[in-house]
Amino acid sequence: MKKLVLIAAMLLISATFSFGKNADKTYTGEVMDSQCAKMGNHDAGYKRTGTTTPKDCAQACVKSGGKYVLYDSATKTAYELDDQDKAKDLAGQKVKVEGTLNHATKTIHVAKIEAAP
Repeated sequence: MKKLVLIAAMLLISATFSFGKNADKTYTGEVMDSQCAKMGNHDAGYKRTGTTTPKDCAQACVKSGGKYVLYDSATKTAYELDDQDKAKDLAGQKVKVEGTLNHATKTIHVAKIEAAP
């Protein structure tokens, strides 16, 4: 009887974990720095950093302490990207990010990131 209860408990626990996992989804937007994403554009960043392109602005702002984020202009929402190295080369570009969103921290665990067509 104890074995049966133990097996049932293990099945219940494994079912809970499998249903609780978030599946990877695809998110689209622009790779921006966290400071400019708060304002929804690079206008102030251009003035502050002396840059003229979204890529240069984002990279300069990250060097001064910001983080790379995915900015969705349609919803005006920024999601921090957990893999900053993957985002660096795509700074200032429209991208597709495949990953899992942590809703509590608004952070995307990046599985794959690529330039959007």
